Amino acid sequence: MRVIEYLNIAAEEIEKVLKDYLPDGEYGKRVVEAAKYSLFAGGKRLRPALCFAGCEAVGGKKEQVAFFAAGIECLHTYSLIHDDLPCMDDDDLRRGKPSCHKAFDEATAVLAGDGLQALAFELFTHPLQVKNTTPSRLIKAIRTIARAVGFEGMVGGQMADLLMEGKKGGIRVLKWIHLHKTVRLIEASVVCGAILAGGNKRQIQTLSKYGKYLGLAFQVIDDILDITGDEKKLGKKVHSDIKKEKLTYPALVGLPESKELARKYTEQAVSSLKPLGEKGKFLKELAYFLLERAF
Repeated sequence: MRVIEYLNIAAEEIEKVLKDYLPDGEYGKRVVEAAKYSLFAGGKRLRPALCFAGCEAVGGKKEQVAFFAAGIECLHTYSLIHDDLPCMDDDDLRRGKPSCHKAFDEATAVLAGDGLQALAFELFTHPLQVKNTTPSRLIKAIRTIARAVGFEGMVGGQMADLLMEGKKGGIRVLKWIHLHKTVRLIEASVVCGAILAGGNKRQIQTLSKYGKYLGLAFQVIDDILDITGDEKKLGKKVHSDIKKEKLTYPALVGLPESKELARKYTEQAVSSLKPLGEKGKFLKELAYFLLERAF
C-alpha cells in the first residue's frame, strides 16, 4: 500500500472516531466549534497513523488502537492551537486557514486546546479501547504518551524553544529542543501502538529507536521547508523562523548541511527497522516519503 493511501485511510478512521465522540456542546458550544475547526482543518494525521503502523508492525490490527490514535491527534491539535497563540509563536495561519485564535479569539483558542487535551485522555480510556487491550498495557501506553507531551517532552521543549528566540545556541541545545518539542510525541505515537498490541521488549525498543530518528528527521525537514517550502502547500507562512530568530539547523549549519542531516536521520530510522523484517516495510516507506518533502 502506498504511503499516501495509508495516511488517507488512517485519517478517515481517526476522523470517524472524532466526529462520533466530540460533544455538541450547549452553553459551551463555541469552544467545541473552535476545537472542531482546528481538528478538521486538514493535516496528514501522521501521529495517529504511526500509532496504527506501530500496532501492525507487531502483529496487531488498527481496530485495537483506534481510540488511542484519535486521542493522540487531539493532543497534537491542542499543541498546534496553543503554539499559534500570540503569547507563543504568534502565527495567523495553520493548515491554510486562519489559526484558531484568529478564527475565534484567544480565550476560546486556549480553552479549545485545553478541552482537546482532556478529550484525549477520555479517548485513551474509552470502554472500547479498554476492551481491546490489557490494563497493564493501557497504563503503560498512557504514561508513555503523557510523558511525551508534558514537562519531560513537548511542554519542556516548547519552553526552551521560546527562550532561545533571538539568542545564540549550539547543536546540543537545538537537538535537545527538537527531541522534546517534536520527537517525543512522534516516538511515543509509534511505540504506544506496539505497546497496546502486545509487542515484546525488542520490538518496542526497535520502534522507539525508529521513532526517535524519524522525529529528528521530521523536525530538520520542517526547518528546511520554512525556507524552501511553498506557503500554499505547507498551509502556513514560510520564513517565520527567520523573522522570529529561532534556533534552527539551517540557521546554524546552512541549508545543504541541513539536507544532508535530514538524509542521515532518515537512513538511521530505516536502518533501525531491520529486526522487524517485512513488518517494517510501511514505516520504511513513510520515512522516505517524509524526506522527499525537503527536496
